Amino acid sequence: MEPLVSVCIPAYNNAEYIKDTIDSILNQTYQNIELVIVDDNSKDNTYELIQKIGDERIKLYHNDKNLGMSGNWNRCLSLCTGKYAKLVCADDILSPDALKREVDALEANPTAVIAESDTKLIDLNGKGKGFYKRYKKSGLVDGKEICRKGFFSQDYFGAPQANTFRRDVAEKIGGFDTDYTYILDYDFFVSLACEGDVYIIHEPLNFFRVRKGSNTGEVMGGNKEKTKVYVEEHLYLLEKNKERLKLTPKDIRRSVMIRKFRCFAASVYLKLFVHK
Repeated sequence: MEPLVSVCIPAYNNAEYIKDTIDSILNQTYQNIELVIVDDNSKDNTYELIQKIGDERIKLYHNDKNLGMSGNWNRCLSLCTGKYAKLVCADDILSPDALKREVDALEANPTAVIAESDTKLIDLNGKGKGFYKRYKKSGLVDGKEICRKGFFSQDYFGAPQANTFRRDVAEKIGGFDTDYTYILDYDFFVSLACEGDVYIIHEPLNFFRVRKGSNTGEVMGGNKEKTKVYVEEHLYLLEKNKERLKLTPKDIRRSVMIRKFRCFAASVYLKLFVHK
């Protein structure tokens, strides 16, 4: 029998897009799933909309008090029971065979703690706006190699929905670090990847919706204060991992400069091609 996969959706004020996200998960070719949705005390009708969807695989929860992003993401993980897990933000989408391809990779490669695929960027209307690719290699790659190279290039783990991971390893590392506001997913996947290998599929099996109101949109949209916090969090991430990834003070300074430049470049891209 195929192993159970827990797909998590941490929801907050996502009534406009969450139905598309849920449909993309329930219509996967891989069917042995549980869909854990935790509404973080939304102010719109997100919770009521989900209640109307009749599918026994959905496990819907509601927080009486808003836990914030890291708190709600950790609650999602704590409610999972599957061998594997994937976290999908409430406005992103999976291609029909995303889970099948990534679970098959994990099953065939016991040393892999994450299986991930490339991402297609879309706007609010679902129109393609480019691609976000993973590490340059394909197949099984040492996780620490990806993490270290990523600090001098880009976050190769990208948005959460691009990654399917072993739930027991997620429990081992302790879930999401609540000290972060913006890059808690980057920190989480770096910690996971350092526990083993990563299997990379260079095909766009997921879709990331780029919008101004999201964390990514705010940081990369040119907001100086939020970009400053983002860079400070990147420095914190480097300091946390400097010993196990053998980062020198020079490496850390170089990585921070690269991160600042990438924030600027991303803000220009969003203004020119997305936020019109």
